[in-house]
Amino acid sequence: MVNAVKVFKKTAPNGKITVYLGRRDFVDNTTSTEPVDGVIVCDNDYLRGRKVFASVTVTYRFGREEDEVMGLNFSKEMQLATQQVYPSNDSREPTAVQERLVKKLGANAYPFAVTLPDTAPCSVQLHSGDDESSKPLGVIYELRVFVGDNSDEKPHKRNSVTLAVRKVQFSPVAGNKRQPSTLVSKGFALSSGKLNMEVTLDKELYYHGEHVNATININNGSKKTVKNIKCSVIQHVEVTMTNNQFTREVASLESKEGCPITPGTNLQKTFNLTPLASSNKSKTGIALDGKLKDTDANLASSTVVAAGKNVNDACGIIVSYSMRVKLNCGAIGGDLTADLPFKLMHPVPGAQAKVRGDSGYAGGEDLEFEDFARLRRGMSVDQP
Repeated sequence: MVNAVKVFKKTAPNGKITVYLGRRDFVDNTTSTEPVDGVIVCDNDYLRGRKVFASVTVTYRFGREEDEVMGLNFSKEMQLATQQVYPSNDSREPTAVQERLVKKLGANAYPFAVTLPDTAPCSVQLHSGDDESSKPLGVIYELRVFVGDNSDEKPHKRNSVTLAVRKVQFSPVAGNKRQPSTLVSKGFALSSGKLNMEVTLDKELYYHGEHVNATININNGSKKTVKNIKCSVIQHVEVTMTNNQFTREVASLESKEGCPITPGTNLQKTFNLTPLASSNKSKTGIALDGKLKDTDANLASSTVVAAGKNVNDACGIIVSYSMRVKLNCGAIGGDLTADLPFKLMHPVPGAQAKVRGDSGYAGGEDLEFEDFARLRRGMSVDQP
């Protein structure tokens, strides 16, 4: 049995232009980005000498729309790339899905592929806390196909199609077997000896939904007593447009097992935490890869860059994670805190293993068309 390839379809209000997309997510592998490709079907009698253009725009919203008063504007919209689809001046070979669509849809079908710049930011949405926010916060991509005499014309809604797409990153194919570890210590005034703590993770890269295992070794060489231990996963978010940085706790566990740790004693303990978007619905500012009400929404993946580049030079919204362990020594003794960074990402799915969007397609009449609603990764629909 051949599995059908799902193709998303959306038609302009006047019914003269239809856009077909084989996928919604376009992968950034840190060295290049897959083009936003698909097929359009247009009525040549309607065009009357005009041209068809496909453009990708990114909207960077870093403030709520209801707060835009007295001329303030908390969003920036940039047109990243535009391609003329008809008449076509693109010499690239179409993908297998595009070829099959063109053959199936007839002579008025034209393939297109819009290449995104390598510096374009990844799609990230910030959870505003409102169930029905007017416009989502974060980095939002849209593919617009419209009819006009030139690419600088403002599209009319009646003869244009707008589709939401996403620029995503998956974990590197060559996994890193390194086990992150950190050692911290603290001395106390008017007291000899130090409190030492070593935190070790079983690996550096975790997938969404996996347990993050932290092994803690505590050596109390001081004269203070450790009263309790708190372990938490911290999401670090940097909004580059406003140079604003903040953190959110996405998973935590506090324990008094093995406590109090008296002077001269040791303790080894393992914490298992699972950071999930579903357990943080009430927290505002959480960085997600989509709307929280989507059934397949996850926490935003860690931002990665090509080798030799600094992640702090990335654009858009930069996301990172760390394991934070805190030892409480009482009101006078204070806390001893250790932060250990790690990466949280999606694995590379089989359908994305190839550079072009051909994988999973074996040819033949195995195309399944679906109307383009507010779909995410072809699996969930926004609830009304």
